[in-house]
Amino acid sequence: MARPRGNNKKSSAVPAHPRPSRADLLAAVDKTVPDIIAPGLRVLFCGINPGLYSGATGHHFARPGNRFWPALHASGFTDRLLSPWEEQELVKYGCGITNLVARTTASADELRPEELVAGHRRLRAKVAKYAPRFVAVLGIGAYRSAFGEPKAALGRQPEAFAGATVWVLPNPSGLNAHHQLKDLAAMFRELREAAFPRD
Repeated sequence: MARPRGNNKKSSAVPAHPRPSRADLLAAVDKTVPDIIAPGLRVLFCGINPGLYSGATGHHFARPGNRFWPALHASGFTDRLLSPWEEQELVKYGCGITNLVARTTASADELRPEELVAGHRRLRAKVAKYAPRFVAVLGIGAYRSAFGEPKAALGRQPEAFAGATVWVLPNPSGLNAHHQLKDLAAMFRELREAAFPRD
């Protein structure tokens, strides 16, 4: 099965969206952002939890400076750079988005360890229901805590998860200085080549 390509239009200017105010961000604490999910996806990306910017806008990886959408495009998952406001288009490319923890926080450091462990259980049920081929967890620290794998490394994991292959990628937040966009794109590309081997 070939990788879905969506439309083949060249990149065009993305409409401007108003930036959330400070009051909007403060009001976004503990909000949730709906999953982008469908049965039989090739890759279900799993973030740690939504930040306040995503909570305020209602879209995943929405904060300017987050490298998720640029890394997807640079690695060949999408044939053009999608904006967070086009996130539903991702399903056409065989991909989706969920989070280990649904509630928004200013920082993932605010999450309690038990929230990550509970998120692991919810993610397992979701993967069993929707049957993606790959689950890509975005954040090695969160993966180690949630999955109880303190020595796990980035990349493909040895154990299947509710029938899916697990892949761990770095957190694409702009605050993650350990990995630049070119590094993220290279690691995302390894996953893309495994998930879409004939492309």
